[in-house]
Amino acid sequence: MAELNMPSLGADMAAATLVEWLVAPGDAVKRGDVVAVVETEKGAIEIEVFEDGVVAELLLEEGVKVPVGTTLAMIESSGASAPAPVSPPPPVSPPAPVSLTPSPSPASPPPASLAPSADGFVRSSPAARRRAAALGLDLGAVTGSGPGGAVRLADVEAAQVSAPVTPATPAEKAAAAREAMRRAIAAAMARSKREIPHYYLSLEIDLRVALAWLEERNRDRSVTERVLPAALLLKAVARAAVKYPEFNGFYQDDRFQPSAAVHLGVAISLRKGGLVAPALLDVQDRDLDGLMTGLTDLVIRARGSRLRGSEMSSPTLTVTNLGEMGVPAVFPIIYPPQVAIVGFGRVTERPWVSEGRVIAAPLVTATLAADHRASDGHRGGLFLRAIDRLLQHPEKL
Repeated sequence: MAELNMPSLGADMAAATLVEWLVAPGDAVKRGDVVAVVETEKGAIEIEVFEDGVVAELLLEEGVKVPVGTTLAMIESSGASAPAPVSPPPPVSPPAPVSLTPSPSPASPPPASLAPSADGFVRSSPAARRRAAALGLDLGAVTGSGPGGAVRLADVEAAQVSAPVTPATPAEKAAAAREAMRRAIAAAMARSKREIPHYYLSLEIDLRVALAWLEERNRDRSVTERVLPAALLLKAVARAAVKYPEFNGFYQDDRFQPSAAVHLGVAISLRKGGLVAPALLDVQDRDLDGLMTGLTDLVIRARGSRLRGSEMSSPTLTVTNLGEMGVPAVFPIIYPPQVAIVGFGRVTERPWVSEGRVIAAPLVTATLAADHRASDGHRGGLFLRAIDRLLQHPEKL
């Protein structure tokens, strides 16, 4: 009998809400099957099972907020299982997440209600004020259980259960979701800058050869079959990471643990605001066509809030590409417990010296933010140069 546990879906996650079960007791499942959907601050994530078997028992009901590591279901194994993808450890002392689906709080003796002050202000926690605003709930009507009668988050959620509330409008719900995502991203980035000794490097890369080769390769292809420059950049990063493994893996348990596979996290901006960075798995082994297909599919599902848990927990190295709408350079922050992130700015035509002549060339600024505990500037420079060399011979990618 095996346990299906709530995975850690990122350094900024401590819990998620179980939204939907897609299986029932007695159902046969295979490794990779999606069995549940959970809601995090970054949207809906599909949870997969990592072995063949039969669902023996579902331990939690839909709508419950579930901490990382909680057992969700029991699976009766039908044989040897393949190992689950490598995933980063749960965050250390993370900030309390904001549940997108409220869960009732245990009953407690009601304290004296705190009357609003003369200026109408009610003593309350920031979380309580945010939750009340999202629910359209008047804080002055909520009985506080905190010090001096201050209103806490639990008080707001309890009041919502017992009192009729004006439902939030779609715009209010969207605003609350954006705010929750921004808080989640900020928590992860604050942890990164607090814990990781960053260093930064940049390199200008001439893309004349790469873009000309790509144009020729795409000449007789339909629009849907063409490979975009982003695929070349991702493949070059993955191949360079194989040669310089100190940039590909996790820093955990006070040491760097390299990964044999390159699971590239791809930063994707969402239409509702914010971003996610799910993984394209085993990029080092994919051909360009397969990589382009995988990238297109990942972007569509990310913007449709249908990512899988393995994609959120697996990135060993992240790439952020500003594309055609961005600025020439980006200096990103490492997403813990990863140890590096590569950034590409917008491709722009700029002066470039070639064979003693100044010409106009399509250039991209590649940047590296890396963890000094796992590598140093010398190795970082070699890593960026390796990306450059690979892009000068695109046919080998």
